[in-house]
Amino acid sequence: MNHLPLIIKREYLTKVRNKAFIIMTFVSPLIMIALIAVVAYLSQLNNDKKRTIAILDQTGIVESVFENTERTTYQILDDYDLEEAKAKVKEDDSYGLLYIERTERLEDLAKNVKFFSEDSPSLTFISGLENKIERKINDLKLIENGMDIEVIRSSRTSVDISQESFEGEKTSKIDNILKLSFGGIAGYLLFMFIIIYGNMIMRSVIEEKTSRIIEVIISSVKPIQLMMGKIIGTSLAGITQFAIWVVLGGVLLTVVSAIFGIDMTQMNTPQQELVNEAMKSEGAQAMAETVITSIGNLPMTNLVIAFMFFFIGGYLLYSSLYAAVGAAVDNETDTQQFMLPILMPLILAVYVGMFTVIEDPHGTVSTVFSFIPLTSPVVMLMRIPFGVPIWQQLLSLVILIGTFTLTVWFAAKIYRVGILMYGKKPTYKELFKWLKY
Repeated sequence: MNHLPLIIKREYLTKVRNKAFIIMTFVSPLIMIALIAVVAYLSQLNNDKKRTIAILDQTGIVESVFENTERTTYQILDDYDLEEAKAKVKEDDSYGLLYIERTERLEDLAKNVKFFSEDSPSLTFISGLENKIERKINDLKLIENGMDIEVIRSSRTSVDISQESFEGEKTSKIDNILKLSFGGIAGYLLFMFIIIYGNMIMRSVIEEKTSRIIEVIISSVKPIQLMMGKIIGTSLAGITQFAIWVVLGGVLLTVVSAIFGIDMTQMNTPQQELVNEAMKSEGAQAMAETVITSIGNLPMTNLVIAFMFFFIGGYLLYSSLYAAVGAAVDNETDTQQFMLPILMPLILAVYVGMFTVIEDPHGTVSTVFSFIPLTSPVVMLMRIPFGVPIWQQLLSLVILIGTFTLTVWFAAKIYRVGILMYGKKPTYKELFKWLKY
């Protein structure tokens, strides 16, 4: 008799009715949203802070480049020496003093600029000041050499190589960024899902084994059915929890933003002024149009379908290994010796995807690792946005499913013997013997 549906139902209901599972399902989004809200609130306070920068320019040629912004006011100090300027900045409680010392030559000016402040300024802030001064000095040096600045500026040309396939499909550099982003997100989700819910499967097996409940269950159920039931049931519970997190997290994020007036976008604005300046450039609108076009170029149908199959296949493959480890040991401490060989291929897949696929998605390394079942769920998902033939995707998926089937068969043998073994820490040699039983 096939007891698999009953086992799946039992595992699912056991997980979702567990008090710890219920608490974490509803508390985790609260904790996460609270952390996001606190960070956003603190960032908003920091960004609302207005700064006054005093400028003592003894040369009189650089101070003109500093224009007041929404959060930064520049105060030009005339007829002050350095010590008097420092005293005034402290008295006025200004953020800092930019001191440009008088020099005989423009070449020496760049080495005689100092910024005085009580606190250490941010890298972004100092870089902004440096860029303004650099542009002004470069212009002055060109004028000093008898060159017309406007002619030079008008003669500057920006080269943007347009990319197009032999079939006429247009692409751009932004396409590669979007494609890599999709692959990175997919790989990260798979990695986290395996870590969280694979461990849940392993702990479930260990708990039933140590409580001896497994001895009663195994008398009427085949080990492979019990193992598959645990994997599928726990996976469904994990999907349920993840769906609740997404829905509840979105609702809480909206509610917190509305009630407390926290702008979540402030989390990403430490360099807001630089971004605003960049958006004012002539190419900002063209770049926005390029991004929209790049999104449209993505093979969304292929990506979604491939993501579902490779995600499920990769998760089931690793889950079967987690279940086998749980059956082989008596406690979580003993699992450490078996976890590294399981996690290493997954970590390797992420690194291969990030550092190899982006450079050469159709190269030998990327192609080979996209067919190896322990790495293909991540690497193939990263390659697909760059255009992978359907036959390669299907071949990789068939190999993945075949490996999963074979792994389940081997894991079931370990499971069959391991769930009845107590009081002894197994070795790799003993696990190999169990496969022969």
